[in-house]
Amino acid sequence: MDKRIFILVGIFLALLACNAGASTSTPTPDLFATLSASTPKPANPLDTQPAQTATSFSLATPVMLTEVVSTPSSKDLPTGRIVFTCQLFRVQASNQICIINADGTGYRRLTTDDNKQHYYPSLSPDGKSVVYAAFREANFYEIYEMDLATGSVVQLTNKLGNLNAPEISPDGNHIIFKTWSPNTDKNVLWKMDRDGKNADKISRVVGWDPTWSPDGKYVLFASDMEGAIKLFRMGINGKDLHRVSDLPSMRGRSDWSPDGQFIVTYSGEAWHREVYIMNVDGSNARVVSPTGGNSQGPSFSPDGRWITFTSYYDHPEDDHGCEIYIVRVDGTDLRRLTNNDYCDYQPRWGP
Repeated sequence: MDKRIFILVGIFLALLACNAGASTSTPTPDLFATLSASTPKPANPLDTQPAQTATSFSLATPVMLTEVVSTPSSKDLPTGRIVFTCQLFRVQASNQICIINADGTGYRRLTTDDNKQHYYPSLSPDGKSVVYAAFREANFYEIYEMDLATGSVVQLTNKLGNLNAPEISPDGNHIIFKTWSPNTDKNVLWKMDRDGKNADKISRVVGWDPTWSPDGKYVLFASDMEGAIKLFRMGINGKDLHRVSDLPSMRGRSDWSPDGQFIVTYSGEAWHREVYIMNVDGSNARVVSPTGGNSQGPSFSPDGRWITFTSYYDHPEDDHGCEIYIVRVDGTDLRRLTNNDYCDYQPRWGP
């Protein structure tokens, strides 16, 4: 009996020794494994989607940047909402307008006409409404304003031409936008009262994708008036025109930081575009988007600490692969907000 007890005790001690060396570590997932974590999607795109959560991840090779501002603390979380164009039906002719909270929750569709193209949304300075352009008939897009609390929509223009990129002034009294007509075949910047009255061109210079300076005195826009597309600044009265940046292969939609000290824009050849941040005079331009995503269409957060943009990190070179991302202004803490099987793009951040 004593011999059997001795043998059992010996076996028990041997098992303890084996388990003591067992590892409990878990491998860190790589970039694409992290990106593959999907968020819930409804069976019917007309329904409001369940709450989504922002996905955070780190790139294998960090982007080295000159510091723009001091890096915010980890407690400085993104706030506000982002409105954007959502290609629910995977065709541009049926583009819709959607909105999401900056933390990735509250995703919902705003527009309801499945058979009309809606695009170029932006939030009002008080965050209570969104303006956007929508197709009316051949060569005519109109500008609309939607009250976010009630969903009611007001048409602000009437057959001025092909209009897009509307944006409400910081004081809430005016709207700037781009118009094109087949008679002139030119893109020109216009301004009108908030209710759509007194619409007229700002100047005769060619331009598109306008955005207000924080003080409402200037407009930043893209133009090919000198040949290649460049970024320009002009007084809202049509005077004081200056070229801001000579970045090669510039595209369009840009934004001012809320303090007026910085500009974000995007540049690059097709499928190789990056988001740039620069001083308001165009100096010290540097890439802020982690490379390799074909990033574009940036917009500052209301506190100036984050940037939202469209990118294709999930599905490179897939026409339906663009999603909405945010990143801190120093290029760190990249987060994906949307994860759909269609393109989400043209984001604009607001309160």
